[in-house]
Amino acid sequence: MGTHDPVVEALARLGGARPTEDLRMLTSRRAVRAAVAEGAILRVRRGMVRLPMLDEATAAAHDLRGARSHLSAALHHGWEVAAPPSAPMITIPRTAHASARRARIFWSTLSAQELADGVTDPVRTVVDCARTMPFGDALAVADSALRSRRVRTNELIAAAEASPRTGRSKALRVARAADGRAANPFESLLRGIALGVPGLSVVPQVHIGGDEFIGAADLVDVGLGLVIEAESWGYHGDRAAFDRDVRRYTAMVRAGWRVVRFLWHDVRHRPAHVGAVLADLVAVSR
Repeated sequence: MGTHDPVVEALARLGGARPTEDLRMLTSRRAVRAAVAEGAILRVRRGMVRLPMLDEATAAAHDLRGARSHLSAALHHGWEVAAPPSAPMITIPRTAHASARRARIFWSTLSAQELADGVTDPVRTVVDCARTMPFGDALAVADSALRSRRVRTNELIAAAEASPRTGRSKALRVARAADGRAANPFESLLRGIALGVPGLSVVPQVHIGGDEFIGAADLVDVGLGLVIEAESWGYHGDRAAFDRDVRRYTAMVRAGWRVVRFLWHDVRHRPAHVGAVLADLVAVSR
């Protein structure tokens, strides 16, 4: 493992471009400073860092005479993604010929309205991701796009309906499920799993408590009285944050809610297990 691998991996988990403070919570101030000094990650501006692969996507698009698209375009637009691409994602004309050794290539006809400075526009970017990526990953992109307010739900659904037949049903599913209230890609991935569980109907970022506010829950099925939380150590970087969340969960249970908490590793790498747990909770609730 390289010296700066933990910092690079943490930034990749956070979507490839994040405020420096978020990265420090998962690693350390010294490790982040060293990674920047060695060029393992790049400082975009004060308080913001990103992975070098964003520059690689620009260079690859130029060499291939194509456009940055899919996740490469999503990162360019400043959106959070569940995981950055392992190689630049580039769309080139259908008649073009190119080697895929430097990039992941897609062949498609892009209109002038779908491009800006060599990057697919926001709506086209979301639909491209929705047509070609797993549901949870595409949902994370769509949620982030809505959260940025650069894309609206109605235009996203319309674009999905007008997209090519191959992948259209996937694009429509993502467009109809996308929700700008989602807080981050981790929560979007977890919601993507929950949406596939029969009998479970979740809403993101629901405020729990009546006259006495307890807190905002990541995902809630009000009918089942179920709270589903996406647990990241990045938000429990100190004792005060940890204590606050423990008390919040206790208050939710005391108020009659059932609370289940999932780790990033399980949501990302054991989705079938997470789905099975949720299915069991639905069965018990009924």
